[in-house]
Amino acid sequence: MFHWLKHYMPRGIYARGLLILALPVVTLLLVVSVVFIQRHFEDVSAQMSRDIARGINVALSVQGDPAAEGVTEGLSLRLARVEDSDLPLSDQRRFYDFSGIVVMRTLYRSIPGLKSVQLPNDNDVVLYVQRAGQLFAVAFDRRRASPSNPHQLLVNMAFFGGLMTFISYVYLRNQLRPITRLAEVAEAFGKGRHEPYRPSGAVEVRAAGNAFLDMRARIERQIEQRTMMLSGVSHDLRTPLTRMKLSLAMLDDAEREPMERDVEDMQRLLDAFLDFARGNAESGAAEPTDAQALVAQIVQDAQRGGTDVTLAQSQGEGVVTLRPTAMRRAVENLIGNAVRYGTRCEISVVLTETSLRIRVEDDGPGIDPERREEAMRPFVRLDSSRNQDAGSGVGLGLAIAADIARVHGGVLRLGQSDRLGGLSADIVIAR
Repeated sequence: MFHWLKHYMPRGIYARGLLILALPVVTLLLVVSVVFIQRHFEDVSAQMSRDIARGINVALSVQGDPAAEGVTEGLSLRLARVEDSDLPLSDQRRFYDFSGIVVMRTLYRSIPGLKSVQLPNDNDVVLYVQRAGQLFAVAFDRRRASPSNPHQLLVNMAFFGGLMTFISYVYLRNQLRPITRLAEVAEAFGKGRHEPYRPSGAVEVRAAGNAFLDMRARIERQIEQRTMMLSGVSHDLRTPLTRMKLSLAMLDDAEREPMERDVEDMQRLLDAFLDFARGNAESGAAEPTDAQALVAQIVQDAQRGGTDVTLAQSQGEGVVTLRPTAMRRAVENLIGNAVRYGTRCEISVVLTETSLRIRVEDDGPGIDPERREEAMRPFVRLDSSRNQDAGSGVGLGLAIAADIARVHGGVLRLGQSDRLGGLSADIVIAR
């Protein structure tokens, strides 16, 4: 029902916290202001104006009676006859004098013959009243017609409301800081960085922080155990493979060649599996890297190895925080896939203020759009989409590249190459 409000809600936790604090305070101030204006400005001002109007009517009614000479002074009124030429052309009221509206309206209703009301300041009120063919000017203190300085309550509410909101925000900021710190550490761990963290804040936040530390420790132990196990598996499997190669060398050529191919396939499969399972354990720490120079060096190394690959486009300059070894492995895997299933490969690098994009394109058969997600899964080989006669693989090239992109906080995207017509693989990393 209120989904449209999501477009106008702030996204940050600090902004939302401030909104939660400010909205009730502003609402309370508005409600109090409306009630105050209605009760104080209107009701009290109307009552005081009616009282002074009765006194003015009495003073004017006894005007000229010698027996009532002290009435005007007793009512604290200053009454004098004036000429018709002295009558102002219009009423006078300052635009921000809201109580003056109520005063003028009440006096016009309560004083017969009232011609003009002058409210020049906060202290004086001057009325021009026509009685018995004569024009009278009646002056009195403004405090008798409306409350003095009624705006002070509004000023005090606004000031202390803002002050308390600021104090509450400072306190709320201290409570939200552990949450943002936990989010930063979790994001860094997702990108492969280990940052020191100590739980703090409220009990619930400390519980979440301790749960994160336990989870991080379990994941790190699992990665360490997996790496140790794979190192042992690598050593244990390479030894029998070496013995098999030595044994095959003693056989005749006709019998040896098929078996040697099988052993080489086993060796290649083992190397690919270990390369994927090790992940980024041997990739080193992230460091500021010139992405343009890194990709140019990868292209040069591939060209020296006889691979038909060219650096087609290079835009932008600067450094990006990368793991050079891991990124080299990802780009080399994409190049290997490109030349395996196509005849040409082009690489482009675009570096902007917000992102780094490394694109590898080929002129092969490409991958159907509905199977591109599947292609990035480990050990998936799309026999119907890719040309298996051009070479064989174990289905880990794209999976390794996607995993390395995720470690850098980025993503691997597959699409159709507009330049070559084959597959387009983009590694996109936010700066």
